[in-house]
Amino acid sequence: MTFVLTWLIGRLPIGWLQLQHNRTRLLSAVGGVTFANVLIFMQLGFMGALFESSVKAHRSWNADIVIASSDFRSIRELNPLPRARMFQALAVDGVAEAECLYVAPKTWTDPETGDTTTFRVTGVRPDAHAFKDERIQSQLHLLREGDVGLVDEGSRQFNPHISENIARDGVHQVEIAGRRLELRGLFHQGASFDADGALVVSDQTFFRMLPQFRAGTPSFILVRCDAGADVERVMADINASFSEADARAFTMEGIVRAEQSYQRRQTPIGFVFSFGIVIGFIVGLVMVYQVLTTDVQDHLPEYATFKAIGYSSWYFLSVVFEEALSLATLGFFPGLMISLVLYHVAAEATALPITMPWTRPLMVSGFTLLMCTISGALATRRLAQADPADLF
Repeated sequence: MTFVLTWLIGRLPIGWLQLQHNRTRLLSAVGGVTFANVLIFMQLGFMGALFESSVKAHRSWNADIVIASSDFRSIRELNPLPRARMFQALAVDGVAEAECLYVAPKTWTDPETGDTTTFRVTGVRPDAHAFKDERIQSQLHLLREGDVGLVDEGSRQFNPHISENIARDGVHQVEIAGRRLELRGLFHQGASFDADGALVVSDQTFFRMLPQFRAGTPSFILVRCDAGADVERVMADINASFSEADARAFTMEGIVRAEQSYQRRQTPIGFVFSFGIVIGFIVGLVMVYQVLTTDVQDHLPEYATFKAIGYSSWYFLSVVFEEALSLATLGFFPGLMISLVLYHVAAEATALPITMPWTRPLMVSGFTLLMCTISGALATRRLAQADPADLF
């Protein structure tokens, strides 16, 4: 390490040697930086899972444009819209097809395990081309019979006996909302923060399961445009065709952004995760500052000697920054490794999409360098202002 640093900075790495001199303090500082990194990584992981899981359903839809109620905020807080808007959209130039989609939560208790699952139930015509997910789309024909459903095997606390029975017998019977439902197919979507899993049924089965819903008031209308059509223009024309202010058309990217913006800005959990990142940064900054301040205090006579023989304040800054960057590097990699393990454990336990995109380590390493640099700058204030005679 000393040889590498000497080669990189072109001088003896005094900062690193000072850190290394007190191994106990070094381990304490590295532990603090590692803890701060793990805290930031985990908060970012949970926040990413919140944003990604909240739009998994949207991204499974086969649509260029999605029509929702004019006050749409989130799939968890839906207001219906008139089905007449579908016919208005079909009259717009550039629109090829449109389908109604019905979405609502429904709770089911597994009599075998006693676990309660909140499904996001989606009702759709069995002949519709409503899904990009081929596992769902290829099985929609099974829904032509009444009281048949497709179940998400990525649901939280999913009973493996369900998939075993479907694989062996082609069906698993459950009772939801006082009605017997035959589960005949599987797909994988995963849990979110407001639903444990997903269930796809025909529109008619949906109305029987949830009698408060009517065919004339869908949750969404999925619109597919003609090949080569300008989606933004078609969306604007659809919105212009609505004489009543009760519906609004989004591009697929637009409704995903709207959903994620709601989760980030208007839900308590989005604020909690953002606040956790700030807390992790502050914790790391304070711990590194304490270590560097103590180190500077312990070596004041040495710094005084350097200053007396002509070394500038910038040299002292470079030594302390060298210590700060060494701590940032030593603390980052253990933090990354620990976080990868915790991501896997948390994803298995929650069925949430807690993953590590390649950009996240780069971002956290930047946070770590900034954190340690600020700590180093604060720790050198006394040196920059001190007189050599005062330091002895």
